[in-house]
Amino acid sequence: MEYNTTRSPLIMREYGRHIQKMIEYVMTIEDTDKRQKNAYALIELMGFLNPHLKNVEDFKHKLWDHLFLISDFKLEVESPYPIPTREKLKSKPAPMPYPRRHPRYSHLGKNLELVIDKAMKEDNPDKRSGFANAIAYYMKLAYNTWHKELVHDDAIRSELNAITDGNLEFTTTPYVKAFRERDSNRYQRGGKGGYQQRNNGGSGRNGKSGGKHYKKRFK
Repeated sequence: MEYNTTRSPLIMREYGRHIQKMIEYVMTIEDTDKRQKNAYALIELMGFLNPHLKNVEDFKHKLWDHLFLISDFKLEVESPYPIPTREKLKSKPAPMPYPRRHPRYSHLGKNLELVIDKAMKEDNPDKRSGFANAIAYYMKLAYNTWHKELVHDDAIRSELNAITDGNLEFTTTPYVKAFRERDSNRYQRGGKGGYQQRNNGGSGRNGKSGGKHYKKRFK
């Protein structure tokens, strides 16, 4: 009886015990040609047992790397790809440089700062005004996202003037409101949990004046 405690540890569990035993057997084959043929057969079997690797770029290359890894880099066969080494496997990749961007206006973000710089370089007055309105709209939207109370246009105008040293001024900014505040004057609570619309020349869900209105209009 063979117990798991007496077996060699699995190097790659996704391939299972049988693949590892096959690789260990191929390592004992003395004939070079026979060992090479068995290595190719193992590659085909490993790819069949792990079809998800087919979606990986150069999946054959990955299978050969796994073959040498499971054999503890002791399998002496020829590979169509560069044979990996233990040192290369354990080597750590070079750290990726983290983009260190220090925005001057951290509460508005770096992207808005780039838009402001592009607007400052614009010579066309119409495009410059459009940039200013878009920037002011975004500033107002960002403020209303994180605050419950609404911000006045004068506060946005003063902050934009402070940021751009008075070089950008907006004329009108789209008024950003929450849904409840925007539609509280259009809709009122109707009977049985419903809503009916105000000042639209018609009536609510159960009213009949809308039909009379259209009859008089098209007589």
